[in-house]
Amino acid sequence: MSVWSPVLPAGDAPIYERLVEALRADIASGALGAGERLPPQRDLAHRLGLGLGTVTRAYVEAEKAGLVEAHVGRGSYVRGCGALRSGSDEAGPVNLAQNIAPSGPAQARLAEALNRLRRRGDLSEALGYAPAAGFERQRQAGAAWLARAGGLATADWTRMICTAGAQQALALAFEAVARPGDAILCEASTFHGARALAEHRGYQLRGVAMDEQGLRPDALEAAVRETGARAVYLLPTLQNPTGRIMGAARRGEIVALARRLDLWLIEDDVYGIYAPDAPPPLAVLAPERTFHVSGVSKSLAPGLRAGFLMVPPGAFFERVLRAVRALAYAPPSFGGMIAGQWIEDGTADQIAAEVRDEVTARMTLARRILGPALETPASLSAPHLWLPMAELEAERLAGRALRAGAELTPPGAPVVEAGLETGVRLCLGAARDREDLARGLHIVAAALAGTDERSRAVI
Repeated sequence: MSVWSPVLPAGDAPIYERLVEALRADIASGALGAGERLPPQRDLAHRLGLGLGTVTRAYVEAEKAGLVEAHVGRGSYVRGCGALRSGSDEAGPVNLAQNIAPSGPAQARLAEALNRLRRRGDLSEALGYAPAAGFERQRQAGAAWLARAGGLATADWTRMICTAGAQQALALAFEAVARPGDAILCEASTFHGARALAEHRGYQLRGVAMDEQGLRPDALEAAVRETGARAVYLLPTLQNPTGRIMGAARRGEIVALARRLDLWLIEDDVYGIYAPDAPPPLAVLAPERTFHVSGVSKSLAPGLRAGFLMVPPGAFFERVLRAVRALAYAPPSFGGMIAGQWIEDGTADQIAAEVRDEVTARMTLARRILGPALETPASLSAPHLWLPMAELEAERLAGRALRAGAELTPPGAPVVEAGLETGVRLCLGAARDREDLARGLHIVAAALAGTDERSRAVI
């Protein structure tokens, strides 16, 4: 029989929930192995000074969560690492690697959206080619969405181009200001999709040092003079992967520097919906030199491939349209139609609010389980968190976590300049529910302690 004596994590959660968390953590760390028998409920209650009802409820909840198996007359036994995975071995590890919105709010409204589409008089138009910039109604909806949900008060639908997601918008922006072989500056660690795009098209992506607000103006100026770059890609709001937010004064400094050095700014604002109190986007401060990239895939549903590119005034609009015609001829229609309908009737606002609420609850869970290991989040509704650490340590952490049943973003994926900004990104939205997320976070907590759950060896 086990002499398990758990240490309850601190927090405001009920004691029985904290007892279940302690059990899950000890299974993940290897302190309790598969098949080990837990102490009788009465014995554990006496040892911990808890009520018998509290311990009984914890055991019941642990069984529901798949952590233990209870046998009448024989006791409760640990199920082991399989219990810490996302549902079953076939389901694979808990997904902490994919930065997407929780799916529930959009799923609950999809059937009604499709019913409404059937009644629309313009439904048949979606079977034909859209204009290269997208249907006007969808462009107007996109501009309205950016204005009320993304802080882009100056959104102008006549400069809006609809795209097949924000990734295509980013590709079009890069192509508008750079040729293969040109240097494009960015944060030292950045969105891995930008890295993939640069590698595919032959751009020289160069990382610039960061601080707690993101891109440093002094480092940016030095990089411009060193590389001769004419364009900067950056994520001022909830920077990916660090989750940092650039303050208003810093944004002003970046804009002033861009004007002085004649730089094009490519602003990725796909996470703006998660930080409604963030300062205005760069496109508000410097519309004449900012390409503003956004969309709904990160905030409403990842399969809704509706992106938006706001281009500076002047010749860029037609230049980008030529690229659209050459590469795709026209943006897809049905995703944009659903997104536009949700924006027009207010459903998008409801989904976004529910997504933020769910992400906030998941953030609270992550902070309770991982505590000071996390960099303090810039927004309590951020969909991703940052664990700063050396690159080798990050690789070891990711390996230990994966062996125990939690998949993390590969630590090297966002790194542009080695050694400047390294760590591990944790994504909160892809786990199927909070219970699944908690399992993954406890695995990460055990891995941070240096434990490989399967081998139970300290690495």
